[in-house]
Amino acid sequence: MRIQKIHPNPDHTLLVIAEDGRIGLFDVTPYLHDEAFAELQNQAAFMQVSNGEYFIEWDCGADLSADTIEARWQLQAAASQSNA
Repeated sequence: MRIQKIHPNPDHTLLVIAEDGRIGLFDVTPYLHDEAFAELQNQAAFMQVSNGEYFIEWDCGADLSADTIEARWQLQAAASQSNA
């Protein structure tokens, strides 16, 4: 999966839009107890997520691969595409 857009939400979820039009919600909460993600308990730090297309990352060094996100997101919608 290639990530087109990522939008962080105040409840520590991410709205993810894949390049193929699928839209999903990924909950980061289970990761916040891991040392690498602990700084993201601070909402301001969490909101500063960067999109690397095949991964996302934060300034604290925490990152998630697109494959991890795709495996664990809750699919919300899929845009129809005529040129698949």
